[in-house]
Amino acid sequence: MIRVPSPAKLNLFLHITGQRANGYHELQTIFQLIDLYDWLEFTPLSTDNISLEGLSSVEVENNLIYKAAQCIKPHATHYCGLNIRLEKNIPMGAGLGGGSSNAATTLIVLNQLWQCGLNNNQLAALAVQLGADVPIFVHGKNAWAEGIGEHLTFINLPKKQFIVLKPDCFISTQLLFSQKTLTRDSKQTKFCAYQQTPSIFGNNFEPLARSLYPEVNEAMQYLDQFGTAKLTGTGACVFVEVTANMDVESVLNHSPCKSYLVNSLDQSLLNQFSITS
Repeated sequence: MIRVPSPAKLNLFLHITGQRANGYHELQTIFQLIDLYDWLEFTPLSTDNISLEGLSSVEVENNLIYKAAQCIKPHATHYCGLNIRLEKNIPMGAGLGGGSSNAATTLIVLNQLWQCGLNNNQLAALAVQLGADVPIFVHGKNAWAEGIGEHLTFINLPKKQFIVLKPDCFISTQLLFSQKTLTRDSKQTKFCAYQQTPSIFGNNFEPLARSLYPEVNEAMQYLDQFGTAKLTGTGACVFVEVTANMDVESVLNHSPCKSYLVNSLDQSLLNQFSITS
């Protein structure tokens, strides 16, 4: 049995800079990996079947873990059936990339277990078929992202802690994208501009998330007492950077919803993963 971590991410900002003819939106964002993990266990079977445990709320065929396995299966030279068990700690529908991370973890593990022989760039090409956020987890490095999120420039970010709140609601990404008031023409910018004044870089989805989901607004109002609260992805999670004078324990204990204290990661633990280790 192979047991591996699957990390979450934060979007330190998220701007929509345009829309393609096919309906996909162009964006700019920074992906920051954090030490909030799901765990996946892969147990080889004597049969050819792939079975999943741990996420009964999603049909197997619609699960990104299953889709990732089917995506890489044609490249397998030593295929075997699997039982894949998910220990879910990253909240779903939260903007933390849990599903995308699970898919990337599956690609990384099965690439070795099934002896597919793909390099990281080839894995990332498969990953983008599963979702725009999946390649960042395949590479396992913090990045400045453009395009639909698949054009990555790897960057070094300072070590930080964040308080993350998960409001008690499930945000419909489709609903947010359908709103006519969504800003879709943010001016393109550069990483150096972010480094100079990160506090002014926001999330185009934030005003809509706050107006359509009172729970998100409440969480952001709470965190705004202690710093600059931000939305990650399309939500529902919001976060604030921990500062030296912050009473972290008090902030966590008085939160209006589920709270997490997380650390930034320089890279994913999966970057050192080897089937022989």
